[in-house]
Amino acid sequence: MSIPTDLSKATSPEATRVSLPVSPPAAPAVTDRRRPALRGLLWALVSCLSFGASGTLAKGLMVVGWSPLATVWVRVAGAALLMGLPALWVMRHRLPVLRRYAGLIVAYGLVAVACTQLFYFLAVQTLPVAVALLIEYLAPIIVIGWLWLRHGQRPGPLTVLGVVLAVAGLSLVLGITGAVPVDLAGLAWALGAAVSLAVYFVLSARPAPELPPLVLIGCGMIVGALTLGAIGLTGVLPFTWSAEPVALGPWTVSPVLPLALLVLVSAVLAYTSGLFAVRLLGSRVASFVGLAEVLAAVGYAWVLLGELPTVLQLAGGVAILLGATAVKAGEAPAR
Repeated sequence: MSIPTDLSKATSPEATRVSLPVSPPAAPAVTDRRRPALRGLLWALVSCLSFGASGTLAKGLMVVGWSPLATVWVRVAGAALLMGLPALWVMRHRLPVLRRYAGLIVAYGLVAVACTQLFYFLAVQTLPVAVALLIEYLAPIIVIGWLWLRHGQRPGPLTVLGVVLAVAGLSLVLGITGAVPVDLAGLAWALGAAVSLAVYFVLSARPAPELPPLVLIGCGMIVGALTLGAIGLTGVLPFTWSAEPVALGPWTVSPVLPLALLVLVSAVLAYTSGLFAVRLLGSRVASFVGLAEVLAAVGYAWVLLGELPTVLQLAGGVAILLGATAVKAGEAPAR
């Protein structure tokens, strides 16, 4: 936590010479409190808009022959170069800290970076982008179930209401009545992404006071890139790419453009702006604003891919978002 500017001034020699305290005006104090919140909100929206574009950009590449593994590897490897190498340089004189948190870094790289992103890209290969992302947003519900079964933390009434809303919304999104066909393989990959995201939430609750968040993200990107590359070498999943132009809405562009956007916008900018948002707003408020990522993903998929969920799926999506909101709102009383 940084030291407030006015506190440092109060301990300076100039401040000790003042004999009569003067009460500061109230208006500037209110303004000072609002400015960080406004900046945090802007950073959170930037993060949502950046993250929300990843599924649409990846699916545009897959249409012309890019495999999900190749697509996510380029995204993570590019972010590892731009974020991981500077993180290692910053920590070059603090290597014992990296060794102390090696387990957390490896787990973050394997689960939060490699598994979550790979499973999500595999899901959008056969599912609409919005549907895959909404299924992934069941992660908070999975965390609630884990805490209840493993640690005996019974959810409160607001959390239970959120779970009921999310399950009802999922039934509409998946077309439980049969009105909307759903690919079972895509559903399995999306659920895998949700479980991976839930594991990430549990990992993020572990304290790591000596490890800067950007260092954790950067080093995790390196671990994720190495993991995805190893999967590609084993041949378990196809690793294919294409130089064919990519159709995004009314534009036909070189695949270099969506790949660059995946790295620079949907990875580097998204993670960095999300970190700034959490520091200015706090994790709880930032997580509420982060639900706007679904709206951004729906908008990108509609404009660039022509994908628009049905009315029932939109209603289910609203129910899932309301359920996630209720679960997050019930976190503080539960703690």
